[in-house]
Amino acid sequence: MTISYNWLSEYLHEKIEPEKLSKILTSIGLEVESMEPFEEVKGGLKGLVIGEVLECAKHPDADKLSLTKVNIGTGEPLQIVCGAPNVAAGQKVVVATIGTTIYPASGEPLTMKKAKIRGAESHGMICAEDEIGLGTSHAGIMVLPADAVVGTAAAAYFNTYTDIIYEIGLTPNRMDAMSHLGVAKDVCAYLSHHNKKETPVKSPFKNNFKVDHQGLQMEVIIENTVACERYSGVSIEGVTIAESPLWLQQKLKSIGLRPINNIVDITNFILHETGQPLHAFDADQVIGKKVIIKNVAEGTPFISLDSKERKLSAEDLMICNTEAPMCIGGVFGGLNSGVTVSTKNIFLESAWFNPVSIRKTSFRHGLRTDAAARFEKGVDISNTVNVLKRAAMLIKEIAGGKIASDVIDVYPAPKQKTEVALKYHYLKKLSGKNYHGDTIKNILTSLGFEMIKEGLDEMWVKVPFSKPDISIAADLVEEIMRIDGLDNVDIPQAITISPAVETLAHQTAYQEKVAGYLTGSGFNEIFTNSITNSAYFSETVLNTTVKMINNLSEELNVMRPSMLETGLESIAHNLNRKNNTLRFFEFGKTYSTNGVGEYSESNHLCLYTTGNKTDSQWNAKAQKTDFYFLKGVVEKIIALTGLSINEWAVCDHEKLTDCAEVKVKNEVVAVIGAINKKTAERFDCRQTVFTADIDWDKLMALNKKQTISFKEISKFPAVHRDLAIVVDKNVAYQQIEKTAFATKINRLKSVSLFDVFESEKLGANKKSMAVSLTFLDEEKTMTDSEIDGMMNKIIGAYEKELQAEIRK
Repeated sequence: MTISYNWLSEYLHEKIEPEKLSKILTSIGLEVESMEPFEEVKGGLKGLVIGEVLECAKHPDADKLSLTKVNIGTGEPLQIVCGAPNVAAGQKVVVATIGTTIYPASGEPLTMKKAKIRGAESHGMICAEDEIGLGTSHAGIMVLPADAVVGTAAAAYFNTYTDIIYEIGLTPNRMDAMSHLGVAKDVCAYLSHHNKKETPVKSPFKNNFKVDHQGLQMEVIIENTVACERYSGVSIEGVTIAESPLWLQQKLKSIGLRPINNIVDITNFILHETGQPLHAFDADQVIGKKVIIKNVAEGTPFISLDSKERKLSAEDLMICNTEAPMCIGGVFGGLNSGVTVSTKNIFLESAWFNPVSIRKTSFRHGLRTDAAARFEKGVDISNTVNVLKRAAMLIKEIAGGKIASDVIDVYPAPKQKTEVALKYHYLKKLSGKNYHGDTIKNILTSLGFEMIKEGLDEMWVKVPFSKPDISIAADLVEEIMRIDGLDNVDIPQAITISPAVETLAHQTAYQEKVAGYLTGSGFNEIFTNSITNSAYFSETVLNTTVKMINNLSEELNVMRPSMLETGLESIAHNLNRKNNTLRFFEFGKTYSTNGVGEYSESNHLCLYTTGNKTDSQWNAKAQKTDFYFLKGVVEKIIALTGLSINEWAVCDHEKLTDCAEVKVKNEVVAVIGAINKKTAERFDCRQTVFTADIDWDKLMALNKKQTISFKEISKFPAVHRDLAIVVDKNVAYQQIEKTAFATKINRLKSVSLFDVFESEKLGANKKSMAVSLTFLDEEKTMTDSEIDGMMNKIIGAYEKELQAEIRK
């Protein structure tokens, strides 16, 4: 939520310093995530000054340049070389002196320096409007009125608008703070409580609404009273569509809105002032002078304001005339009924639409408008007429015209305010603080609550319509604690807890252990969104994918069936910002369904690495990361869980190449590989990315079955023997390892590969592989003859099973 400091201050009886106001907002639960300066003109015209051209002569060495003497009110006139064709003596101009940075309407900022132009010194620049961001014309320098005072700062002369902009992290239940007036009410309630003095908000609503005549009457008919519980409107005749006044444009620009015309700008202004969306129809396009709120047939075509034809759903609430739909109620206007430059008469709408209906329609058509965002959270149903009258009077003031009808207010079933009881001891239990009854009463009444009755230990209040989220006593506790200040919550001297047994403690312990190892190995932990884009997956995968019903956007529409895609988004984000060496890991969940209402989720640990394995040093070159680096990390992770790998097997994967699966106790617990070319192009990854997906649930299940055992370290030395064999090129190391252990030699403890050599001298399609064999007898020191016997047995197995030749 974007809030303007200047705008907000208009509703406060006293102006509060921006930093102090930021702390107040955060204290009352409206967390200020950022506070940034806003300048209508970039740079704020700092350093620019009003000057007078005293002399103007042709440059002796350039036909199109002039030598000028300019008085800026600081003593000696400045000599400035100027290339503008319209420069002349006696003009009042804008001057950028040496050291001043100017911000052109387009292009990069430029800092003035002393310069020599065709042999003549220039001590600044006489500016055109586009060079300082005041316009787009570059036909010549800006010539100011003769009464401009020399030496005046340009910022003061042009009175440029500056502001402070707060970005507030609103929680979804705080629709009452989705406007400047709503935030101001909270601030005033805070001030009233802490200053012990009633500080009401300065209301923008004036009792000055007056009907000029009854010449443009409309009839309003609500057919769907569930989706539209209240509809108010008024006609205004004889308006002039034009640019908005400067003050209105500045307010809208400060919060990031683009001014369009006076009518549209007023509706946007009212939306951000009060939180009530409005819509202006061209009254001459309301056929039959009837406004009908209803649903239309499934598939009805409708051209919206963005000139797109949309097929309507039978669930979409439409604002119609007697012949056709004019507007998607509460979401988006229609092309043919909106305000244009030729509009003379308007019908202004202020309504309350059902939040569920609006949200469904908004997502159905992919229209996330400011109006829909407010309606779907619930607006103040009691305020439609007040807001309508204020907007109508603003339109009359700014766009001219006359109020040409009474306010039409169709409210078939007026709502009753929610009543909530609050017991004082319950307040103390939740807040940990004793509040006096008068304090509770003052806080709640300052927020708009209406007192019904008070007792010794409780009070009853009516909830204002502006706070539809409040329905239980706990909500009132939150309101009281907010205004008292969340920073003022008492810290208890003792905390009472109930011991509990954590059934997944062992998983958490291993997760912490593995995370510690990975961070120590240079990996960074990431957290990615569990909701992702269905476009990443094939139809086969989507058959078992959990699809979102009310998705946040068109791109975020399924629960992720794998973690690879969301991880690659993070990889691509970093690669596109020149962060080319990356090591990421993430613990997360994947989701699936069998299509008949049964859902499942599983825990995974995913690893991603790309770029360099080691950086370049004075004595070593950088080494690229590879499959074997990640393989070693996976092996270590599995070892940390107390398990050992019994097989690596080559496998196929839709999105990976050079892919292998890892088996522990003959169960696949991980898949490792490099993303293939198609996947790399899909995510714009321009370098090789290696990834591993570990099934954490399966790993933990195997770990739980594991029996922890220990034994004394052997007192006798291990013996290492090396062996080089020539085998066919298609023989994998895993076959060599398996063949050695298949000999059932108990004293063989490990086999490791330390060299691979290929040469035509070895023979066609042959390679040499050198392995190191480790033997250990835990009861005695082995003799050479015993070791030779075991080696001969292993050599015989290699010759028989792999047709290997022993290299001498």
